[in-house]
Amino acid sequence: MISPAEVFDASISFEEKAVQVFEFQKKNNPVYHRFCEALGVRKHPSLSEIPLLPIQAFKDTEVLTAAENSKFKIQNLEFRSSGTSGMQRSRHIVANPELYRQSIIKGMQHFYDLDKYVIWAYTPGYNSNPESSLIWMLNTLIEREESGLSKFLELGRPPDESELNEIRKSGKKLMLFGAAFGLMDILEQQSVRLPEDSIILETGGMKTHRREVTKTELHHRLAEGFGLAKSQIHSEYGMTELLSQAYSLGDEWFACVPWMEVSIRNPKAPMEEMPKGEEGVIGVMDLANLYSCSFILTGDKGIQREDGKFQVLGRWNPQNLRGCNFLIDQD
Repeated sequence: MISPAEVFDASISFEEKAVQVFEFQKKNNPVYHRFCEALGVRKHPSLSEIPLLPIQAFKDTEVLTAAENSKFKIQNLEFRSSGTSGMQRSRHIVANPELYRQSIIKGMQHFYDLDKYVIWAYTPGYNSNPESSLIWMLNTLIEREESGLSKFLELGRPPDESELNEIRKSGKKLMLFGAAFGLMDILEQQSVRLPEDSIILETGGMKTHRREVTKTELHHRLAEGFGLAKSQIHSEYGMTELLSQAYSLGDEWFACVPWMEVSIRNPKAPMEEMPKGEEGVIGVMDLANLYSCSFILTGDKGIQREDGKFQVLGRWNPQNLRGCNFLIDQD
């Protein structure tokens, strides 16, 4: 069985690790085991033959991989997706929170020199969800940063100029995390000039109470409103069901961390990958999901280019992504 440390070990190929994770999860995850058995997947598949569990499973049941001789006790860290009252929410049980913490930090360090940044977070809509994986992630980054300047910003209040001056004097750069609609709401109150070397990292959620804007328009408005170049407006692609994230650095193309891979699947035959440049459903292999399920067919529409980077084009029709309930309900 693969160990948590080996998930991040660059000396082991992604395919070798993924096949080990597949064999571990097929044996020890009842939901994924039934799913693979129903598809007739053989014991030792190649990377392209590993089946992707529809993300709906995280709403319908408990997706948990339990090793027989785990060296840690399952802890009660549980994330739930946001949603309105009565909405069915995804539930992701994290049996090893340290694995998530390492994925957050190592993932960010893959793209950024974290030690050079003060972390600010503006997350309306998420703060009211105590089971938000995003809030847990931001707390991890804020607690790690040693200047004492990192924090969650007060909701409904634009950043104070004196606070921005403190960051300028500290010699560090500012990384402002924010839900897209929240950052737009700040700018509707007043224009804010961030330090010129700042980065904005928007976490999605482009639908405001008025209308939905495109990613291109959003990034243009954020750059103009905060006084930054468009290349300084970055995005994160993540979700409750994943313990790793992908990042776009100044454009609309996301790149994965080394222990995560994305493919674009045929919605009518999800075992098939779409040709590069054609739209389909985004499939994710996230090896940090070692104790839940690493192989997920999302509900997102996307497109991928030859170098592996991908774009997110919105939601796919959820009716096309059903199909695992009959596996989940059986004992």
